[in-house]
Amino acid sequence: MRIAFLSDIHGNREALESCLAHARGKAPDRYVVLGDIVGYGADPAFCVETVAGLVAGGAVAIKGNHDAAVGEAARTMTDMAHAAIVWTRGALAAAHHAFLAGLPLAHRDGERLYVHASADRPAAWPYLTSETAAERSLAATDARQVFSGHTHQPVLFRSAGGVCRAMPLPAGAPVRLDSAAAWQVVIGSVGQPRDGNPAAAYAVLDLDTSEITQHRLDYDHAAAAAKILAAGLPRRLAERLALGR
Repeated sequence: MRIAFLSDIHGNREALESCLAHARGKAPDRYVVLGDIVGYGADPAFCVETVAGLVAGGAVAIKGNHDAAVGEAARTMTDMAHAAIVWTRGALAAAHHAFLAGLPLAHRDGERLYVHASADRPAAWPYLTSETAAERSLAATDARQVFSGHTHQPVLFRSAGGVCRAMPLPAGAPVRLDSAAAWQVVIGSVGQPRDGNPAAAYAVLDLDTSEITQHRLDYDHAAAAAKILAAGLPRRLAERLALGR
């Protein structure tokens, strides 16, 4: 059985279509979307409808902080992110709002837990940028593997014998999630990578071999950027697509 993980789509139609086209070639048995379907990008309606279609076909989708912000009055984001959320609210129909509002903060799937940010206080959206933060996430659940997004930077954390260590999640190279350890897996971003590589990111977990493989895909980021500018969204949101940061 294979599970395709997508996270942080952020309204980027071109990146999402590229990842899904590639993923179909891997014949996954299930899709898991780890949140932030919207925010930043200029195609939120398309991305919500696409994810809703996946869910109708048996996929799991988790609520991200940008998805939550669409339905919240409180302002908790940077000026740039907030401007994008305000625009996104008006670009979505009632059905899109309802879908985002109904997404869960977490989903348990056997020994795996799916969250957007961390198993530790998932509604507070902590960033997993250190081994200490990863340890807190793993300590908050008895799941052996926790899958999340949020940071837009792919990384693995392996915890065994009281020691948690960060490991790379390299593109195209399978990494075995051995059963002797607990694993915090942070998936890269589909629509707005921030690890210095502008290529869209998604990952496939093979349950038969316990191997996870990250895939990085070129897409038409110039087209996605042009849409952001045409929508009147902050220029920086367009410029960073070509930079991957």
